[in-house]
Amino acid sequence: MIKLRYGNTNTFYIPGSDGGLLVDTDWAGTLPLFFKAIKTAGIEMKAITTLLVTHYHPDHMGLAGELQRLGVKLLVVDVQRLFVHASDEIFARDKHLSYRAVDESAATVISCAESRDVLKGLGIDGEILHTPSHSEDSVSLALDDGSCLVGDLEPLAYLAGYEENPALKSDWEQLMRRRPKRILYAHANEQKL
Repeated sequence: MIKLRYGNTNTFYIPGSDGGLLVDTDWAGTLPLFFKAIKTAGIEMKAITTLLVTHYHPDHMGLAGELQRLGVKLLVVDVQRLFVHASDEIFARDKHLSYRAVDESAATVISCAESRDVLKGLGIDGEILHTPSHSEDSVSLALDDGSCLVGDLEPLAYLAGYEENPALKSDWEQLMRRRPKRILYAHANEQKL
């Protein structure tokens, strides 16, 4: 797995034996920085076959439409369908910003229950879990190697401070059942367990 940071959001590239998965993008307009980051990391664009967005906030999905245009298949989890265009209005406010909306008709919609088979098709062992405590459309990726990519999920270290948040507790309980060895956040440093 390769961490890419070319803006404000950690994005991750996971090579598989039959395709590569990019998890999250950054803000719209960062495509040149994205290209520079993958070049520096030694990743060819053609190796990125699939994109998973942990949730459809602007700093996680800004390049999704651009990457689709370049031939990357967008995986949309069924719980995300209503939110795919949630950031379009935000990007539309900036007339100088290069933004291409997601093409839903070209996206592949899957359920969390189907995710293991879909990932297996890329040669990646793991599953996608619905973790809605940050936003209703939030998902996390739990890999069988013990890596968990959790987007903007509130860090585990702060869980005690959110005693009145049963959704957050439930999300972390679901993830911890997968016995993670490390947690990878979109805006925080990696946490080893």
